[in-house]
Amino acid sequence: MMKKERKEIEILARGACVQGGKVLLCRNRKHGNVYLPGGHVDWGEDSRRALAREWREELGVPGKAGRFLGVVEQIYTARSGRTCEISLVFEVACPKISAKKNPASAEDHLAFEWVPLKQLQKSGLLPLALAENLPAWCAQPSRAAARWRGFSR
Repeated sequence: MMKKERKEIEILARGACVQGGKVLLCRNRKHGNVYLPGGHVDWGEDSRRALAREWREELGVPGKAGRFLGVVEQIYTARSGRTCEISLVFEVACPKISAKKNPASAEDHLAFEWVPLKQLQKSGLLPLALAENLPAWCAQPSRAAARWRGFSR
């Protein structure tokens, strides 16, 4: 049976919360996929506000989206069929959590863990272009321009 092809592009706002050389990652407990916290940008919603909303929904604490770090485009086959998405990645400040302890999740299907930036490529973080480029993006001075990165699998 052929999977249905969707004719839309998903826009996601993702947050890189970095503390002490570690970045907070989110893992789906059922499927095991690893990604940066965040989620879909609703129609007419500002991407930074979408990230703050998703952050509060997932972690139960406020997070503030800061500077834009970069964008990753990916095309992959998901359980629901072929998926095309664009992830807008921002720095996130979240003083209510600390890299000394993995934060609790506000959603049962998610788990959060701190991973050293230097170990991102071994963490399972998807898309791979994000795992490869996030450390350099975070290291750039705030005035430096982020670059577009694409990935298909």
